[in-house]
Formats: sequence, C-alpha cells, structure tokens
Amino acid sequence: MAKVSSVSGTSKAPRASYRCGECGWQAAKWVGRCGECQAWGTVEVVGGPQLRQVAAGPVTVAAVPIGDIDVESAVSRSTGVDELDRVLGGGLVPGAVVLLAGEPGVGKSTLLLEVAAQAARGGRKALYITGEESVAQIRLRADRIGALDPALYLAAETDLGAVLGHIDAVRPELLVLDSVQTVSTAEAEGTAGGITQVREVAGALIRVAKERDIATILVGHVTKDGSIAGPRILEHLVDVVLHFEGDQHSRLRMVRAIKNRYGPADEVGCFDLSGEGIVGLPDPSGLFLSHGLGPSIGTCVTVALEGRRPLVAEVQALVARSAFGNPRRATSGLDASRLSMVLAVLERRGRVKLFDSDVYASTVGGVRLTEPATDLAVLLAVASAALEQPLPLGLVVIGEVGLAGEIRRVSGVQQRLAEAARLGFTRALVPVDSGEPPPDFLCLEVQNLGGALEALMSGLRQLD
Repeated sequence: MAKVSSVSGTSKAPRASYRCGECGWQAAKWVGRCGECQAWGTVEVVGGPQLRQVAAGPVTVAAVPIGDIDVESAVSRSTGVDELDRVLGGGLVPGAVVLLAGEPGVGKSTLLLEVAAQAARGGRKALYITGEESVAQIRLRADRIGALDPALYLAAETDLGAVLGHIDAVRPELLVLDSVQTVSTAEAEGTAGGITQVREVAGALIRVAKERDIATILVGHVTKDGSIAGPRILEHLVDVVLHFEGDQHSRLRMVRAIKNRYGPADEVGCFDLSGEGIVGLPDPSGLFLSHGLGPSIGTCVTVALEGRRPLVAEVQALVARSAFGNPRRATSGLDASRLSMVLAVLERRGRVKLFDSDVYASTVGGVRLTEPATDLAVLLAVASAALEQPLPLGLVVIGEVGLAGEIRRVSGVQQRLAEAARLGFTRALVPVDSGEPPPDFLCLEVQNLGGALEALMSGLRQLD
C-alpha cells in the first residue's frame, strides 16, 4: 500500500514589520530611533506583507473629458488679508487644506481669527475650533482686534468626533482648527499629538473638506529646530504649507509658502503684529534699513528677492580681535554655513586676515536672508568692518560669491534695482552682464572678488 504524504492546512501568520512614520524606513523589529532619518519615536508597527489582488469596483464619479470639467468651484476667494492672499496665490480655494505652522506666540491665532472674521463679514459661515484655549479667551482676543461677527462660530474641542459634529451642525465654508496636534480620536492608538493621532485626525478633516468644499486651515506646532512637528506625511496630504516666522523682540512677522498647489511656492507676506491685532505690510523694505545719517563701517545694503517681491535689507558686520584660541562666528538673520563659506573666500582669495578675529553678522529689522544673491553684500560688510573702510551712501550690492572668488550673476537684477531706485538709492555694485539699470542709476560691474574689494577701498570713485 502506497504511502500518501499529508500537507498541513495551517500556515504561519505574517510577521509584523515596523515602519518609520517620517521617512518610511522599515525594520524587522521595533527600535526607538529610525535608522534612516535618525528621528526618535517615529517607528510604529504595521501589518505583515500581504499579497492580495484587488478587484475592480464601482466608481464614485465617472471620468469626463478634461475640457468638460467646471473650474468655477476651484476659483480662489480672497481672505480679506491682502498679504495672506499674496502668499496663497489669490486666496483660499474651496476644499483646500492649508497647514500653518509657527513658533508659540508668533501670532498664528491672531491672524487666523482675523481671516475667519473677514470671511464672516463677506457672508460666509466660519467655524473656529480651538483645542488650546477656551471660547472666552478667543472672544477677548476678538474684542481686542475687532473680529466680531454673527457668522463667526467658536468652539473648544479636543475630540475628533465632536469636531466633526460641529461641522455637521454649523456647515461652515471656512474651518480653522487650532491646532491639529491637540485633537485626538479613540479610533487610533497613541496620545494627542502623536504620529498616528495626527495622521488620523488630519486624514479625517481632509476627507470632509474635499467632500463638502470647506476651505480648511490647520494650525501646526513646530519642533525646537523650527521644523513642523508630526509625521512628514502631513505635509504631503495638505494642499498648502505655510510657515509663520518672526522674532519675539520685533513686531515684524512673515508668512512664507513652502508648498502651494494653487500658486507660487516661494512667496512671502509681511505683517505688523501689535496689541490691536495684525495688519499687512505691502511695502516693508524700509523696515530693514537702519536709516543712518552717514556712511557707517561694517554696513552694506542689498536687495533680496522673496518670491516675486524684492526686499531692500541691510547687513551689518563687526570684526573684533578674539581673546580665545577659537574665534567666534555668530549670525542673526543669516545662514551660518553660508557666512563661513563667505569668510573663507574673503580670507583666501581677498587676503583679508580673519583667522584670529571674532566675526558677528546680522540683518536689520529681523529679516532673514538666505538667498545666494546676498553673498557679496555680506562679504563687503565683513571686509568693511575688517579694513575699517565704510561703503558710500546710496549704494546697493547684489551678487553671488563663488569659491574661486568669482562674482556670479543672479536672477531678477532689473527688478531688484528698480526697487532700490524707488527707495532713493542711486548706485549699485552688480555682477557682469546684469542688464540695463533704471534711468539715472549708476552701476559698476565686478567680475571677481578683487574688483569688489578694489571698489571698496577706492570708495567707488568710478561711480562719482
């Protein structure tokens, strides 16, 4: 009798795997720190790999030719705040989800309360839900900034189900949630603000916003290094990511677009925050100048291009003999690594001795300059401080500095010079082949660092 081999009907259950919520890195076991992006506490368990065939199912909306699609529902509506409209690309699109992140106390709640009040005044219902304050505190702020309107509804909730219930009851056209890290749901694991909770809360609100064409603004927290807190997938899910910046010792606030599906992704808006509220600054260039009465050692004026907006700003530098073996390099409003590169080029190519000196560089008015087109201004400000040779009044400096000491061309020179001429500047130091300057505006083109330093030492007599 032949033997019949039997095959067991049991199969091993798929092993659980672990995945980083920030970058998607996978591991066979749980670890406290991601091996790819080095983030702590972002690795979470996911189901084992399962190979399944997905059958075709019914569609929700039939596909139509692209020419037959109605675009009226996707037209942006003004928020009533011109500077915010500039950053958003015209206003808020129905169904769009905006993530606004910034440091505590920078003015996010004040700005969004003003936006909600403007929407209510325009005949649209606005729902402002806070998870960090009481409705009485929001009412006091609204009294102070004049943001009272019957069509503006307030609620204080930290449960996702209650938030969705308020949306069903009010049926708003604008929803503001302050903040997404304070809301949680019992359907997901973890505490409020955790990776799983933030992903589930944001996903539910995004689905509701898309289904009902509700313009939604989510307030997000930031980490101590300035990046947006929570999983990186949150920035991928939303349509617009805005970053609210500002120095706590200054009234100037700037909203910068990092991602925008409906407009420019490199635009910036300027605001003035005071006890009476927050107002836009359509012409902020004058705030970034010291308005000195005469030439000053260690100062240089440049024109940065933030999106399509030119900003005239002043760079100040101080060079002092170091009392220690390791000289200091301190910056405020400038990129530290960019300053280190500029100092190395100045010492190596320009023969300006800086290895035994402390160098301090900052901007005026709290503006942050990260554009390479401001390299030459930073370099000449440091050189002016080191050589004790002031730059003349009425001069702006534009150009990128290369490691070989060459001065590279930058984009938008004519636009930058036009803004400088509007503010009363009459002379400029620019790279070669920068185009025609504005009328009655004198330009000196420099090809390398030697030409720029020679112009500094000669007091730019060529332009006189």
